[in-house]
Amino acid sequence: MAHQNRASDLIQRVHLHGQRKPYFILLGLFSDHQTQILLFMVFLIIYVLTVFGNLLIILLIHVDSRLQTPMYFFLKNLSLNDLCFSTTIVPKMLVQFLVVEKTISFAGCSMQMFFFLIMGCTESSLLAVMSYDRYIAVCKPLHYSAIMTHRVCVLLVVGSWASGIFVSVVDTTFTLCLSYQGPNLINHYFCEPPALLKLASEETYTAEMVIFAMGVVILLGPVSLILFSYWNIILTVVRIQSGEGRLKVFSTCNFHFIVVIFFYGSIIFTYMHLTSKKMSEGDKVISVFCSIVKPMLNPFIYNPKNKDTKVALSI
Repeated sequence: MAHQNRASDLIQRVHLHGQRKPYFILLGLFSDHQTQILLFMVFLIIYVLTVFGNLLIILLIHVDSRLQTPMYFFLKNLSLNDLCFSTTIVPKMLVQFLVVEKTISFAGCSMQMFFFLIMGCTESSLLAVMSYDRYIAVCKPLHYSAIMTHRVCVLLVVGSWASGIFVSVVDTTFTLCLSYQGPNLINHYFCEPPALLKLASEETYTAEMVIFAMGVVILLGPVSLILFSYWNIILTVVRIQSGEGRLKVFSTCNFHFIVVIFFYGSIIFTYMHLTSKKMSEGDKVISVFCSIVKPMLNPFIYNPKNKDTKVALSI
C-alpha cells in the first residue's frame, strides 16, 4: 500500500514537471525515508569497498610478474567484471535513495539492463572457466602448463565475454520489443527482464520462453563444467594420502565453490520463475546479494590468505 501511494505521488510529480519521454518509476527497496538514508550509507560503503578491492586486485595482477598465471589472469577478468557489474547498478541506486522522483528513462533502463546482463552472463562463464582451471591444476598438474597456455586462457576469457554479450543482446531485444503502457511502476531497484516483463501490456509468452532458453544455455553449460571439474577434484582429493595435501587442495577450491553456490543459486531462483507476476521482497534481497554484495566479497574471498597476493602487497 505504501508503494502504491508513493508511486501515485511520483506519477503526479512527473506529469507536473511536463516529462513526456518514456520513463519508468523504480519503487526501490523500502518507502520509509529514514530507511532509505540508512541504505544509502550502507550501499555507498559497499560500493567504495567494491571499487577499491577490485581495482587493487587488477592493479596487483597487472604489475607483479609473479602473478602472471592463468588463475590470476581469470581472477583479473572476474574483478573487472565485478567492478562493471556493481557500477551498472549502484550509482543510479544511490541517486534514487536521495531524490523524490525515482524515475529512469526508457533509454537509461535499456542500457542498464543491457550491461547488467552482459556482466551477469559473463560472470557465469568466468566462474566455470576458473573451476576448469582448478581441475587441470589439481587433476593434471604435470600437464598444466601445456594445457593452460596463454592463448587458451585468452580464448576462454574472450569466449566468456562473447557469450555474455550474445545472451544480453537476445534478452534485451525480446524484452524491449514489448509494448509498455500505463504508469510503468517497476517494483525493483533497477531494470532487469523479470521486472520489466511484469509491466508489459501485451502477451509475454514468447519473450519469457526466449529468456528462459537463454538462461538455460548460460547456466547449463557452465554449471555442467563446474560439476565435472569439482567431481574430478573430489575424486583426486580422496586418493591423496597426506592430510596436509588434502588441505592444500581444498584451500585452493573451497572459496571459489562458495561463490559458485551463491551466484548460481540466486540466478536460478530469480530467472527460472519468470511467470510469477509479483516481485516479492525475498526476490529483491536475493538480487541485492547477487548484484551488489557479492562483487564486494570477491576480493576478500580470493585474496586475504593468499601468499602470492601478500607478497605483491609488500612491494
